[in-house]
Amino acid sequence: MPESKMPESKKSQTHESAARRNSKQPRSLNSEIARLNRRKNYYKASTIILIIVLFAFVFVTANPFKPAKLAFGSRLTNIDVPFSSQWLSIINNAPNSDFNTSALMLLNGSLTDEIIDTPPTALAPKPVMVNGKPTVIYIGAISCVFCGENRWAMALALSRFGNFSNLYEGYSSFGDHDLPTIYWNKDNYTTNASVGFGNYYHSNYINFISADYESPIVQGFEVQPISYFVSKAPNSTYRSAMSFMNSTNDFQGTPFSFWGNVIVQGATGIVFGNTTPTGSTLPLTNETHAQVLSQFKNYNDQFAFGEYAAADVYIAYLCPTLNNTPPVCQLKGIRELETHMGL
Repeated sequence: MPESKMPESKKSQTHESAARRNSKQPRSLNSEIARLNRRKNYYKASTIILIIVLFAFVFVTANPFKPAKLAFGSRLTNIDVPFSSQWLSIINNAPNSDFNTSALMLLNGSLTDEIIDTPPTALAPKPVMVNGKPTVIYIGAISCVFCGENRWAMALALSRFGNFSNLYEGYSSFGDHDLPTIYWNKDNYTTNASVGFGNYYHSNYINFISADYESPIVQGFEVQPISYFVSKAPNSTYRSAMSFMNSTNDFQGTPFSFWGNVIVQGATGIVFGNTTPTGSTLPLTNETHAQVLSQFKNYNDQFAFGEYAAADVYIAYLCPTLNNTPPVCQLKGIRELETHMGL
């Protein structure tokens, strides 16, 4: 078989390379040491980069995405994170004495917050009964600043008739003051439109049916007509409750709730911090959940007094439906508040 011939161009390139190799001079000791050091540093740098990449991979894999901690006014910090047992205890075990004190303060006019303690303007013929118990019904929106403030008072009031096994950290929308608040469950704060139904509340006295309109928290306040809540109801119990609220024709905005046989249009308290707001920034916007709950626990400032008083109004609405049998209904402040409101 004839021998394969290398093209002339390849031959010349090969010979040229060989000539260059043959013409190289022996390296000096210093240049050889420098060459080895460069190689050593290269491998060292490569190893460090590999370790960093592996560490980053393990960290991301072991720690799913959590919203970044942002400045007041644009927060997603710990959103949808459940309350600790210590935080739940502050709500569930709030002392009756604090409710009594705030009710008496409300009656003697010593509170600086606006608390709605006038006779109710909207009444239903009878309570909404589910499984033999009267029902508290709440319709709100996670973006709503008044809902955000109002859920604190609601949770305090509901704690006098039962307890929460879970509550969650939440906020009103960036465009509606970014207040720290309670979510009744893990709400979807990125959806274009949805409803978060349900809660983790348990009581021998009452039922609690809750629904919050869900929308992008990075935007402003959004809500839909009550008919939308009816259409999204997950079961017959919630559908009946939403239908009842729709049938009242008393919806004027969120929050919208029902206690005993009282239809509550709006919030019972306008409590936005320890100072009266003088501009567009609310004092409560600059507080964390821990700070809010610490004020409830210590019960020594305007904010705590006001939120407990707003809770007292809800309690006073509900107690007549229960024949004033729960212990909180026997408090002097609550009984006098019922009389004051003509209940």
